[in-house]
Amino acid sequence: MIELLITIVTFSSMVLLFKYFEIIKINNLQAITANYFTAGILSFLNLSFNIRLSECIILMSPLFFGFSLIIGLLFVITFNFYAKASQNIGITPSTIANKMSMIIPIIVGFLFLNEEFTINKFIGISLALIAIYLSSLRNGKIEINKNHLILLTLLFVGQGTADALLNWSQKFLINHENMNLFFGSIFLFAGFFGLFFVLFKIKNNKMKIKFQNISWGIALGIPNYITLLYFIKSLKSELLLSSEIFPIINIGVIVMCTTFSIILFKERVTIYNWLGLGLGIFSIFII
Repeated sequence: MIELLITIVTFSSMVLLFKYFEIIKINNLQAITANYFTAGILSFLNLSFNIRLSECIILMSPLFFGFSLIIGLLFVITFNFYAKASQNIGITPSTIANKMSMIIPIIVGFLFLNEEFTINKFIGISLALIAIYLSSLRNGKIEINKNHLILLTLLFVGQGTADALLNWSQKFLINHENMNLFFGSIFLFAGFFGLFFVLFKIKNNKMKIKFQNISWGIALGIPNYITLLYFIKSLKSELLLSSEIFPIINIGVIVMCTTFSIILFKERVTIYNWLGLGLGIFSIFII
């Protein structure tokens, strides 16, 4: 269970950092790109000393290469969506759109990973989704500009697809020895995709590199690596199934982010939001 707690804490710290980036005027793209190179370096530094050459050669297999490439691309895209949404729409609705995406990997778990479907899971997951919805309400209705709806939808689909691919990968591709090799590949692919966008903007005189952006990106990369490491460890543990882990982590992140957004950024929370948080915690016990 310690893996779940670490995942919740580190992911929540990343969300709060995005909100802080807005205050100190950090360029999201530069910071996120630096973050992925940092996380990639940490992954390779933590490669198992017992890793065999054959494990490294697996990187050249189409499946390993393809999954790390696609997940890396989804990471850098959804991370930018998350940062933009957190800053322009707010931490709570952005976190909700991100966490509602859990339904995608949960369905994948039931359909392709042969996870058991029980009435308790159905009730718990349903309550978790209702809790996420209630947490998004302001004055009894969702107050989101229609122009932001596309951004939240892209965030939902992108994060859900990335989580589903990670869930499948941890089942069939990743083991203890090649875990950090897989992480490093994902992060470096994401970093190079981000670097391509940065260089494109620099070439068109739309951006200048600033040390502040890079330094905060490095700081963001540390919890990012830790989050993925312990998230996968949670999925690979035999204590809980992925259909149980996703709701627990997602509700935990919403509770923590909402609490600290109130304390640190003075975000307003309504009675519907508190009801949603309480229902979310209750759903965890049912699951």
